[in-house]
Amino acid sequence: MDFNFQTNIKKYAELAVKVGLNLQPGQKLIVQSLRNGGVPIQTAPFIRELVASAYQIGSPLVEVQWRDDDLILSRLKYAPKDSFGEYPTYLADGILEVIESGGAILTIAAIDPDLLAGQNPVVLDQMQRAYLDAWKPISAHIGKNAMNWSLLSIPVTGWAAKVFPDLPEGEQIPAFWDALFKICRVYEEDPIAAWESHLKNLQKRSDYLNQKAYRELHYRAPGTDLKLTLPEDHIWRSAGFKTQSGLPFTANIPTEEVFTLPDRRFTEGTVRSTRPLVYTGNVIDKFTLTFKEGKVVDFSAEQGENFLESLITTDEGAGMLGEVALVPNSSPISQSGLLFYNTLLDENASCHLALGSAYRFSLAGGENMTGETFKELGGNNSLVHSDFMIGSGELDIDGVLRGGEVEPLFRSGEWAF
Repeated sequence: MDFNFQTNIKKYAELAVKVGLNLQPGQKLIVQSLRNGGVPIQTAPFIRELVASAYQIGSPLVEVQWRDDDLILSRLKYAPKDSFGEYPTYLADGILEVIESGGAILTIAAIDPDLLAGQNPVVLDQMQRAYLDAWKPISAHIGKNAMNWSLLSIPVTGWAAKVFPDLPEGEQIPAFWDALFKICRVYEEDPIAAWESHLKNLQKRSDYLNQKAYRELHYRAPGTDLKLTLPEDHIWRSAGFKTQSGLPFTANIPTEEVFTLPDRRFTEGTVRSTRPLVYTGNVIDKFTLTFKEGKVVDFSAEQGENFLESLITTDEGAGMLGEVALVPNSSPISQSGLLFYNTLLDENASCHLALGSAYRFSLAGGENMTGETFKELGGNNSLVHSDFMIGSGELDIDGVLRGGEVEPLFRSGEWAF
């Protein structure tokens, strides 16, 4: 293996452990992958570096949940069709045990976006619901920042082929790694210092928005005319979080966003996506959502409309908004010109919204509220939280102050202040 590549792999692993998780001596760590049963076995070379870094910091136990995509496909092909409502709950129970004993969780995004293309959507929906039900207690802990957690991407063959279809097969994975190293600041002389500076800049943006305390946001772009109401005690956040015990960590690597929650009850208008959304391993693209009194009342998609419907109808809160996030069109991911077909990366190229649950820490005192109180104050409760991208170089956003004054927030996809 190329020496420089191996050096950068180690730096990327250290970023995940030291900046993403801020893993502490004595903390156990779970490494897993959302919805897909574990981390792909082809990522093992990187995972070994990551695990070594965690142990060097002082973790007493690092447990990696593995998966083989061929086994997922075998289940879909051969398993009884009435068995897909089952989920190995012992996996979720084990993760929950680590979390509740003070451990951390690192989620790896590494999947071919087309892996499940052509599979029975009813079966995929059953699998998704089974996973969401099993993970509900874990999701609740994440939503409250009960522990340090982070998300990180690693390329796999099918995904790299999707992102770099014009390159020879042998060049696709290296090209993907190169893109990740660039957008994650791994090529900086001191990546950790570079991240500290970047996080401070994002915090300045969120501080400014918290001082303004806008009552409403108005989005305008081709195909989009949408008004969002913000709860009175909303809090703008960046990905530089703190656990309930005060431990700082970075939820996403990379991250370019500042975000808060909208009041789920008062979204009005129409919004059009600007990048594909990958949901249950299937691509939903060129879609439009129309809201009235907070709820999706109409929708369409040129690709994956049945999966969009499945997402929206997961439960009562799935057809309402839980997050509003602001990202300038000049972000490194946007300027790379790449479409990653992965929410963790693509959301940091574009302003985005999320259908489904809101993060409790986006509302003052939300971490300590009951679900019902959170809902009464405008928060959204749902099994799902699915970000979709709406930003572009044509997006304008106005902020409406409590007194009714209107101020430019975004112009032509860039911050207006």
